[in-house]
Amino acid sequence: MAAPDPLLAVRDIHTYYGDSYVLHGLSLELRAGEIVAILGRNGMGKTTLIRSVAGLTPPRRGEVLFGGNSIVGKTPYAISQAGIAIVPQGRRIFRSLSVRENLALPTSALAGRSRAQPVEGRKHWTLDAVLAEFPQLAERLDNAGGSLSGGEQQMLAIGRALMANPALILMDEPSEGLSPKLVQRVEEIMRGLRDSGHAILLVEQNLALALSVADRIHVISSGRFAFEGTPAELTENAGVLDSHLGVSSAHVA
Repeated sequence: MAAPDPLLAVRDIHTYYGDSYVLHGLSLELRAGEIVAILGRNGMGKTTLIRSVAGLTPPRRGEVLFGGNSIVGKTPYAISQAGIAIVPQGRRIFRSLSVRENLALPTSALAGRSRAQPVEGRKHWTLDAVLAEFPQLAERLDNAGGSLSGGEQQMLAIGRALMANPALILMDEPSEGLSPKLVQRVEEIMRGLRDSGHAILLVEQNLALALSVADRIHVISSGRFAFEGTPAELTENAGVLDSHLGVSSAHVA
């Protein structure tokens, strides 16, 4: 049986910041109900890849296809409306807005997503569904975002993305600054999202988390992929682990 067409296809993209050449011909594919993780040291281009897909730093060359349609050159606003949501590094919630107001943003008239319809095979997210997933947010609906703990802010950032009912979620370092218990909760959330039909492109520094949840892993080094394969294949590749991630295979056995 043939594999389904990719939901996201990144083909030979080259991305710059001004004159700085950051991504050197990256390609990857991601299907519905799949998690693909991007690993690598700081400054290797992980976040730039997320920004390239989201239209925040568009590639100068190459193609990004979402649902078979090119999104290169489209505004971040249009890409969001097409069904891609981002959970950015550092959470980026609106600290002066309440939890309720933060969650309402993706369904506001300005966002253009207020009438998103349920999609067969994928969970449809409403405010009640998000609050059921994150009961701690339900207890703080009228609290300012800035008053939440770091873990609560991360839940709010994920919940806000879900309110857009995206097909694809871009997650940039969702475990950053979280306790081991909360990292485990993020892992559970990602597994649940995959099971409910969402696709996730995950950028992570936490190797254990990525190995646990990802279907496939790409290791990036100086703007190029140094490895592509399954978590099991990565754990067996001592050279990649040591050279590009700074860990020994004994630590991931």
